[in-house]
Amino acid sequence: MSLKTPLGRVLGLGSAKEGTDHWWGQRVSAVAMLLLGSWFIYSLLQLESLTYLDVIRFIVVPLNGVLLSLLSITLAYHSYLGVQVVIEDYVHAPGTKVVSLLLSRFAHVFVAIAAVYGILVIGIGS
Repeated sequence: MSLKTPLGRVLGLGSAKEGTDHWWGQRVSAVAMLLLGSWFIYSLLQLESLTYLDVIRFIVVPLNGVLLSLLSITLAYHSYLGVQVVIEDYVHAPGTKVVSLLLSRFAHVFVAIAAVYGILVIGIGS
């Protein structure tokens, strides 16, 4: 039998003090994607056509290459945060949850690195 009040029993069982960082990361990456995505769509609409050579000429411009890289990294980060929430909410087996979170992180890092590498190869190689 405990002499603690119901409030006293619950006070130590609250937040893990990490939710705020995750929430801010999602909001900041969403705003960055909104800005970079708007730039990307506007830029694609300004191209004469979406042929291979026109897109290569677009990526070769240094500012476009940098902004495309930022867009790729932001998309991967925002996606990772969203997938992390889904895994944490819906995967209940502890081992499966840890493996899923690790695989998700590696997959998102791999995709971001591959995208930036591809943009660099096109930008420097052309």
